[in-house]
Amino acid sequence: MIKKHKLANPRHGFYLILRPEDQISGAPDPVRWIDALMKYQGIDYRIALLRAAAFHGASHQAAMVFQVIVPRQLRGIELGRHRLQFIYQSPKAFALANQVPALDQIKSDTGFAKVSGVELTLLDCTRYFHQAGGINGVAQIAKDISAKADPRLLGKLAALYENATVRRLGYLLDRMGNTRLANALEPFAKKAKALVSLDPAVRPLIASHGESHEKSTKWKLIVNEDIEVDT
Repeated sequence: MIKKHKLANPRHGFYLILRPEDQISGAPDPVRWIDALMKYQGIDYRIALLRAAAFHGASHQAAMVFQVIVPRQLRGIELGRHRLQFIYQSPKAFALANQVPALDQIKSDTGFAKVSGVELTLLDCTRYFHQAGGINGVAQIAKDISAKADPRLLGKLAALYENATVRRLGYLLDRMGNTRLANALEPFAKKAKALVSLDPAVRPLIASHGESHEKSTKWKLIVNEDIEVDT
């Protein structure tokens, strides 16, 4: 049946029945079966990062990979034209974050799938910025969806993330003009004792060159990347 493109097998023992319209892409959209797959494996999850940002209205980021945050190390899945990436979050932080107030649901013709809410999406994209289009990609997401976020919930969830992640998000929110959310994160910056880079992926060719970058005393960041977003 698999050879005849009637079935697909994303995980051992788990099968998908392919409809005629699924046979070209090799599988249905993962949003239709991710919930069933994770229940089959006994693992909690949330659809996250670029797919979550798109769900909340970020129109500039193309979600080429279906990204899922989980509390276990899992290998990715390539099924036809679909690619699923599983991103690990420590079990303790995951359990605290993956609660109903911080989650939303994507509806499909097969039921519902868990997706990170706006606040969790902002934090996840900043924490895992490499998988979210880089710092500028995160800035674009913040511009596109942050108006929908609740400051109190964002502040509560921020306590589950590294202080540097929260400061980077606060800075980006400030730059995007969302002072309401930025103010909710400012107390975290006040606790920081050392400066960190806005974009840790950028390394100066000569160490002393880092001293020439602008510094944000409010967010205790070395601003080593120019932020550019689409209007």
